[in-house]
Amino acid sequence: METTKPTYQRLWEVDTVRGIAIILMICYHFIFDLAFFGAYAGNMYSPSWQLFARSIGTTFILVMGISLTLRYNRLEPEMDQKQLFAIYLRQGAIVFGWGMVITVVTYFVLDSGYVIFGILHLLGLSMLMAFPFLRLRWASLVVGIIAVALGFYLNGLKVLNPWLLWLGVPQFGRHMVDYYPLLPWLGFALVGVSVGLTLYPQGARRFSLPDLSHIPPVRALGFLGRHSLLIYLIHQPIMLGILILVGIGSI
Repeated sequence: METTKPTYQRLWEVDTVRGIAIILMICYHFIFDLAFFGAYAGNMYSPSWQLFARSIGTTFILVMGISLTLRYNRLEPEMDQKQLFAIYLRQGAIVFGWGMVITVVTYFVLDSGYVIFGILHLLGLSMLMAFPFLRLRWASLVVGIIAVALGFYLNGLKVLNPWLLWLGVPQFGRHMVDYYPLLPWLGFALVGVSVGLTLYPQGARRFSLPDLSHIPPVRALGFLGRHSLLIYLIHQPIMLGILILVGIGSI
């Protein structure tokens, strides 16, 4: 007897949330660029601005955790664990590799404020480290909460060398424009995994939700959400180029 594989559609609400985060990120970076060129006098490192920025980053990380479970549960019936891990290894390596590109670029552009371990480094590595938890709803939640708590403790420490920056221990005198160490942020990814396993078991929605994917604003946000990595990589060069062209900034 031939069995029919279940057909899965993209979940519009997941793409929409990611799309909203993309818009907020672009807005924040635009104001940051204005401040960088001296056209905005506000302090982008004030608690309110940093809370805004961190809330955007946290959204991306949580949604990534949810997305990891969706892909895993939809592919698991067709692949063994080795094949599945190879997919996550490749995807994680690509994202981490782009993070390294940003490290190199910001090293030459920003000098002392360059990105050593930013959100792309974190997302790429988290894709691999979260893999063992993609079937463990409660374990991912517990370990995620512990990682968050431990991360907040480590972030309160400071050392003289940079060797533990990736883990979450800051270095005296070093400032980075983008800093998302493994602790506490891997913890938020694991919490996202738990949320994904709770709300979308077997990769399908377990709750009822009206289909709003045909509404133009939702469709536009979904498009942004589906292309979030590309938009993340190109939006800053575009905005900086525009600001330079209109005379607000200069090289």
